Amino acid sequence: QVQLVESGGGLVQPGGSLKLSCAGSGIIFVRYDMAWYRQAPGQQRDLVASITTGGSTDYGDSVKGRFTISRDNAKNTVYLQMNSLKPEDTATYYCNSRRRTLLWGQGTQVTVSS
Repeated sequence: QVQLVESGGGLVQPGGSLKLSCAGSGIIFVRYDMAWYRQAPGQQRDLVASITTGGSTDYGDSVKGRFTISRDNAKNTVYLQMNSLKPEDTATYYCNSRRRTLLWGQGTQVTVSS
């Protein structure tokens, strides 16, 4: 059974940092290009960052220079290091394959507020 479990969210002040984790099970993780997405209330689920099986990365314009995606295939885990957080980064964060082909997890809430 495929399962993605996101963790690491929380409440942080503007300018702060968080590191999100996404642990996958039931899949051959190393075969997938992976990505982080986020969804704010009333908004669509948008791509934040992606990483290929070979480790190449890409970022949405709004997070370039602030967020870093990485993966540990031995641990079936993908990470998102978020620095210089802004209130507009507030959303529920999800991971999935780059093509969104896996079952969505519950996500992890990130709230940036003073």
